[in-house]
Amino acid sequence: MSALMSGLLACSLGFSAFAEEAETPMPDSFKAKIKNIPEEKLEILESPMPEMLLGTMERFYKAMEKKTPEQVEAYLDGMIEVAEASKFNPETDMASIPLNTESKGFNSWKTERPQVLNPKREPGPIHLSRYMGGWNTGIKTFANAPLAIYPDDLIAGDVDVAIVGAPLDMGSYYRGQKFGPQAMRNEYGAGGVDMNTMVDPSRVLSIVDYGDIAIDNMSTELSVQHVRERVREIAETGTIPFIVGGDHSLEYPDVAALADVHGKGSFGVVHFDSHYDAGKGRPHWLTHGQPVYRAVKEGHVNPENYIQIGLRGPWPGPEGFEWMRNNGMRYHTMAEVEKKGWKEVMEAALAEAREGGKKLYISFDVDVIDPAFVPGTGTPVPGGLTMREAIPIVRGLCAQNDMVGFEIVELDPLLDPTYRSALNSNFVMHACLTGIAMRKEGIADPHYFSELTTEHMQPEAGIKGREEGLREEVDVNYAKPQQ
Repeated sequence: MSALMSGLLACSLGFSAFAEEAETPMPDSFKAKIKNIPEEKLEILESPMPEMLLGTMERFYKAMEKKTPEQVEAYLDGMIEVAEASKFNPETDMASIPLNTESKGFNSWKTERPQVLNPKREPGPIHLSRYMGGWNTGIKTFANAPLAIYPDDLIAGDVDVAIVGAPLDMGSYYRGQKFGPQAMRNEYGAGGVDMNTMVDPSRVLSIVDYGDIAIDNMSTELSVQHVRERVREIAETGTIPFIVGGDHSLEYPDVAALADVHGKGSFGVVHFDSHYDAGKGRPHWLTHGQPVYRAVKEGHVNPENYIQIGLRGPWPGPEGFEWMRNNGMRYHTMAEVEKKGWKEVMEAALAEAREGGKKLYISFDVDVIDPAFVPGTGTPVPGGLTMREAIPIVRGLCAQNDMVGFEIVELDPLLDPTYRSALNSNFVMHACLTGIAMRKEGIADPHYFSELTTEHMQPEAGIKGREEGLREEVDVNYAKPQQ
């Protein structure tokens, strides 16, 4: 029976949920029709198949009311045929995709350039602009930061944060997330002062662009292993990795890499997403809908230390929430926001992230934000967070916790003819950079605001300015050509 159930779950379509909260009793009329049907055929009734076809068991039983026992048995035979055809067949199916290991270029996609081929230089971050200032000068980088290429650069530069691109999009049904890093580099928003706190992370922290991780665009499975190596490489130097995706398959190698360095179960994860991404039982072990399950299943993060924020839409159904409850996972849906208000939900999430004093990783899927603000994503769901909600909670989490890393994923600029999706993604990343900078400056209060930008202090401040000669002097010839 377990093999049959696995096959049925694997053939479920999309993110639909077919399980009902309460079991529907079998009508006596239906029992009478199936009394002579072999028991092995009746097992299909315990699978999701009837609900997949007709929505609920109640509808299934109703559809069977006018059928004869022979017609009911034929219907069951049809469902069994579909279930069997959905399973792996060793005679016709490949258990794995064969690779040409004789190819001389087998690893060429991730082969590093030997340093001996480069001009000799002292290790450390490299500035890619001839100009001293300006966002749009030189070669574009994340947050207008200098470039680092090797771990030695991170160590020599005493780098706090390395932002690295991971242009992978094969784990999603709607492609284009591979252009996310490029789009975020091309837009502003990741650098500069945060007006809420008057903290400028680029001045407090040593931040670098660590380039893009090589991706084999024919294989998610091969690519994520290399992503894991590169993220681990950053973390081993003591630098905090910020990963810019790419689709949400990346959460698995990113989390696994940090567990490699910090230890399994040593940190928690706050997962911002409209979907819970703990799917399982699909033909591929990893897609953008399965990283949470795999990270938990392999023990990289304890489920009690996983916090889901922003869930909404058609997935998961009851079985997904029951799985989270049974495993001790915390979750905060947009339904909860509607019920309790954003302030209460945010306070609960902030408190939960602090429990146990563990370090923290943030996985931020941009589809957690309402598509009015981020239309450039492959799985948009209406009714999401506003930017005024997303930025403060990310900044607060990164200020009050010892961060091991941050990722922002699922930006698909091909779906947005404007610049706002990439712009807002940069501002979300900047919020976490600001929080880390706040913490380094000794500000751990997630609700800290600068008095300078929140209180104008008039008329007292103006009067004091006049008395101290700080008022601007009027010059009627200001900006006029000099004679």
